[in-house]
Amino acid sequence: MKITAIRSDRIYRKMMNAAPAERENLYREELMKTFEFKWSCVGVSLRAEADGSCDVVSAAAMSGYYAPAQITGERCAEIDQISSDAFWTDCENSICNALADFERHGIKLPKQEYVFTIVLSDPQSPMTAMAGDYCGDGGIPGYIIGSIVPNERSLSLMPTALAHETNHNVRWQFMQWSSRVTLADMIVSEGLAETYAAKMFGEDKVGKWVRETTPEVLRETVMPLVRANLMTSDFQTLSSCLYGDGIMALRGGQPVGMPYCGGYACGYALIGHYLKKTGASIYEATITPTEEILKRSEDFWR
Repeated sequence: MKITAIRSDRIYRKMMNAAPAERENLYREELMKTFEFKWSCVGVSLRAEADGSCDVVSAAAMSGYYAPAQITGERCAEIDQISSDAFWTDCENSICNALADFERHGIKLPKQEYVFTIVLSDPQSPMTAMAGDYCGDGGIPGYIIGSIVPNERSLSLMPTALAHETNHNVRWQFMQWSSRVTLADMIVSEGLAETYAAKMFGEDKVGKWVRETTPEVLRETVMPLVRANLMTSDFQTLSSCLYGDGIMALRGGQPVGMPYCGGYACGYALIGHYLKKTGASIYEATITPTEEILKRSEDFWR
């Protein structure tokens, strides 16, 4: 198993000390080029081919990351906070331990090379305000990006977020991604990932998407909306039910009455129900098709 860390702190320092015109090129070529295939899978190019088309710089802003132009001397303290070798070792160990954990439980992973980085989030971004001070992106096997507004809490929780993303990396090696992916596929995937992270680091470390959804809101608001749209593959509807009205408003979507990341909270509850009912392990469940999990969990919705 080979895991490569792209040390964003070192690249940020180069950017911070570079002429403004050079920062974007450093961002594209040194920080994001290694992730070029991952970005291409979601329709984002390394460099925009036409005015107005999406590339890694515009995607950074939409994701709540600092754009290259924002990496100035003002970011020095934040860069310092993600510069310790111990932090990067903890992050790498989280990914390594999770992958090895699955293989110890008899799941042979087709993918044997992984790359990750941690980028700085802009605390003034509406997306960051919505998502919180740490987050991750790991849906494309072999690639993991963590994002952070560094503080004592978020630095300590980044390895938990990376365990969540590593679970995605495992599952999507066995499930086929396509335009026909459904809301059910997504809530199952998110539920499995958060359940796995809780197993590795403790249920007290679950993300705000689970922690801040009360049982009443889950039962009375979230579950009916998710159930009514379980089999949709429509991107807008799926995204609205997964991420909630707040995030979708930032993307120009229409409200459907879903609280922040309600689909994530529903998925976490669904997987908890499935594991308790079937006695399956999180390892088995991670590579179990969505259809089977739904079939064995029909009573969850009652």
